[in-house]
Amino acid sequence: AKAWLITARTLYPTDFGIQYEMYMIERNAERTASAGRLLYDMFANFPDQPMVWREISVITAALRNDVQDKQTQFLRGLFETLPGRTQCEMLLKATEQCFNTLERAEMLLLLLRRFPDSVVQHGVSLGETLLEAENLDDQDSPVNCFRKLFVCDVLPLIINNPDVRLPANLLYQYLHKAAEFYIGYVTRSPSLENQHQGSQDTADIKSPTKRSTQKYIIEGLTEKSSLIMDPWDRLFEIMSIVAMRCDWQMDKANRNCGEILHRMKDLCRYINNFDDEGHRKYKHQVVYSTLLVFFKNAFQYVGSIQPSLFQASSPSSNQVPLILLDDLSNIYGDVDIDRGKHIHKRRKLGDGREKTLSSDDEECSGKGRSRHIIVNKIELPNSIDVLENFKLARESWELLHSQEALEKEFTRICMSWKTETWLWLRIFITDMIVYQGQYRKAINSLHQLGALQGAQQHVMNQGTLEQQRALIQMAACHFALGEYRMTCDKVLDVMCSVIPCTQDVVKVQEEIPKVKPRFRKVLDLKLLPCTSKAMMPYCLQLMLACFKLRAFTDIRDDLALGHVIVLLQLDWPRGENLFLKAVNKICQQGSFQYENFFNYVTNIDMLEEFAYLRTTEGGKIHLELLPNQGLLIKHHTVTRGITKGVKEDFRLAMERQVSRCGENLMVVLHRFCINEKIILLQTLM
Repeated sequence: AKAWLITARTLYPTDFGIQYEMYMIERNAERTASAGRLLYDMFANFPDQPMVWREISVITAALRNDVQDKQTQFLRGLFETLPGRTQCEMLLKATEQCFNTLERAEMLLLLLRRFPDSVVQHGVSLGETLLEAENLDDQDSPVNCFRKLFVCDVLPLIINNPDVRLPANLLYQYLHKAAEFYIGYVTRSPSLENQHQGSQDTADIKSPTKRSTQKYIIEGLTEKSSLIMDPWDRLFEIMSIVAMRCDWQMDKANRNCGEILHRMKDLCRYINNFDDEGHRKYKHQVVYSTLLVFFKNAFQYVGSIQPSLFQASSPSSNQVPLILLDDLSNIYGDVDIDRGKHIHKRRKLGDGREKTLSSDDEECSGKGRSRHIIVNKIELPNSIDVLENFKLARESWELLHSQEALEKEFTRICMSWKTETWLWLRIFITDMIVYQGQYRKAINSLHQLGALQGAQQHVMNQGTLEQQRALIQMAACHFALGEYRMTCDKVLDVMCSVIPCTQDVVKVQEEIPKVKPRFRKVLDLKLLPCTSKAMMPYCLQLMLACFKLRAFTDIRDDLALGHVIVLLQLDWPRGENLFLKAVNKICQQGSFQYENFFNYVTNIDMLEEFAYLRTTEGGKIHLELLPNQGLLIKHHTVTRGITKGVKEDFRLAMERQVSRCGENLMVVLHRFCINEKIILLQTLM
C-alpha cells in the first residue's frame, strides 16, 4: 500500500488526499523524520486545508501540554524535525487562528521562547494584550491567569532583550504590576489553596519562605503553569533588571535585603541634591527597592507568628500564633529575698517588708528607642531570622515615611493595591506601632484589625482564642496608657474565652533579662503564644499590675489589696516580696477586711502568714476574712461568746483552707476572674 501511495504521489503531486494518507501512515507508525517531511510538504503546498490545521493544532497543543505520555512526546519530536523558519511561520499562523485570548497568548509564548528574535516584534504587544484582557475580564485579584502569563512568562523575555526599547515610565508600570502579582501570590489565603497538598514535609509547608511549593491552581491555567518557584527571587530579579535599564545607582547585584536597605538610606541622604529628572529617577529607586524589602520582611515576620493566615492548618502541624506584648516580668519587683526562712520569721526580723520596690509602674514609651523582644526558642526555633525580618520591615517603613515625596509615592502604590484590606499587613503594622510605644495609635489599629478579622473569618481557623489577639493587645495598650479599668475590662473579656490549664503550670517568664531596673529605660517586649496556657498568666499579671497601683497608695483600699494577694499566688514565690509589702501595710493599718479570702487564697505560705497575724507575736491584727464576719462583729449585741465563736470559725476555715492547697491554682484564679468580674471592675472605678 505504501508503494502504491508513493507512485500515486509522484503522478498526482497536487492531490491533497494522497499526501495526507501517506502522512497518516508515517504518523501512525511513529516514524518521526518521514512524518515531519510530509507535514512540511502539506504545510507548504496545502496551507488552506482544514485537515492540515487540525493536525497542526493537535501538535501545538502537545507543545503546550504538561503531560509526558508517549503520543505527546512523538508529536513534539515531529515538530522539532521541521525547519526553524517553518516552525516560526506555523506558530504565527496557528496564533492567528486562536480566538481565545489565553490560548493565543500561550501560542505566542511558544513562538517567543523558541525564536527570541520575534520578541522585538511581538513581545510588548503580547504583554499589553494580556494586561488589557485582565482589565476587560474584571478580575478581582491580581493573581489571575492573564497577569501570571504577563509577569512570569512575557515580562522576563521583554526586559532581558536589549533590542526591546522601553521608556522608564513603562518599566515602572511593569515593575508595579509584577510586585502586585508576586506579593498577592505569596500572601494568598488558605481558602484559595487546593485541598490536596501533596506529601511534603510539614516544616517546609509551614515555612513562609518555602510556601511556593504548595499545590495551587490559578483559574484558567494548569497546575504546572500555576506553580511559581522562588517568587521573591523572581521579583527582585525583575527589579534589578529594571534598575539597570533605568540607570539607577547600583554598585552591586544580588544584594540581600539588609544591604539594599542600607544602600537606600545612604541614597536618601542626598536625594534632594539632584535635579528634577534625577530626583524623580532616584525617588522611584528608593520607593520600589525599600517597598520590596518591606513587604518581603513583613510577610515573613507575620508568616512566622501567625502561619494560619497563609496556609490551611492540618491536625499534624503545630501552628500556634504568637502575640507581641509588653513584658510584665518586673511587676513583682526586683529585690532579692532570702528563700531559706519562713515568711513570718523573716517579717519578724523587720528587714524585708520595709524595703521599697523599684518603680515599674510608670508609663514607659519605647518610641524612638530600640526595644528588646524576648522569644522562647522552643516556640519559635527561627527566632533570630524572625526578629531580623521585623527589624528590616520596621526600618523600611520608617524610611518610606521619612520624606514627603517618598511617603506620597508609597501611599499611592498601597492605595492602588488596596493594602488596607490585607489582614496580615494590619497585624504587622499593629505590632510595629506597639514596638514604637505609640499605644493610643495601636488601639486604633487594633480596632481596624478586629474589623478585618470579622470580614475574613474563613482564614481564622484556630478557634476563639486566636480571635482574641486584638483584645489582648488592646488590654496591654490600655495598661501602658494608665487606663487600668479599661485594661481590666478587656482582660476579663479574654478570660471568659480562656480554658484554664489543668496540668501543672510551667513557671512564667523563662527568659528574664538580667538588667538592673535603673538601667532599663524602656520596657522589653515578648512574643507570647496565643494559647490558654500562656495567655491566662499574662492576663493575670496585667490585673495584678493594675490593682497593685491602687493597693499601695496612702488611701486605704482593702479590696484592692485583697485582689493583689489573690493574684500574687500566680508563679509563687516570685511575688513573695510584694506580698511582704502587703502584709506590712496590713500591720500598719491594724486590721484588714477581705471576705473573698477563703474563696480564692490557697497558698500555704500566705495562709500561714495570716494565721500568724492574729497571734500576739504577729500583732493581734484584726482580720475580717469570713463572709458576713464584719456584720456579725459590729452588731450592737456582740458578746464575748460570739467573738469567741468568730475566732473558732476562723480557725476552722483556716484548717479547711489548708486542705485546699492542692487545688489547681489556674482553675481557682479563673473562677476568681469570672465570678468577681463586677467587683473587680468596681474596684478600679
